[in-house]
Amino acid sequence: ILEDKERFNIGKYGLLRLNYIKKEKLGLYFDLLVNDTINEYLHGIDTTVMEKVQKLIIELAEKEKINEQLKENNQMLSVSKMNNIKNIVEEIVLKEYIYV
Repeated sequence: ILEDKERFNIGKYGLLRLNYIKKEKLGLYFDLLVNDTINEYLHGIDTTVMEKVQKLIIELAEKEKINEQLKENNQMLSVSKMNNIKNIVEEIVLKEYIYV
């Protein structure tokens, strides 16, 4: 019998992790299902990764000196650098949190 617990919405990274554990980590997947903790687990992954993404984007943007002045003076360069940073951060978090 499942307990009446709070259920969380699962975002992008939680869903990516769910798909990964369904295919590659069946033991973990079934353990989470049997113990009725999969929702909390995926929500935790999702919030942790989202916080890490935001933190890394800010850190890398500061390191690359992407600021308001750059945005005003050279918008295309600013957008290009931010897209590059987002791609780098996405790759980092996928390797560290999702596909492990």
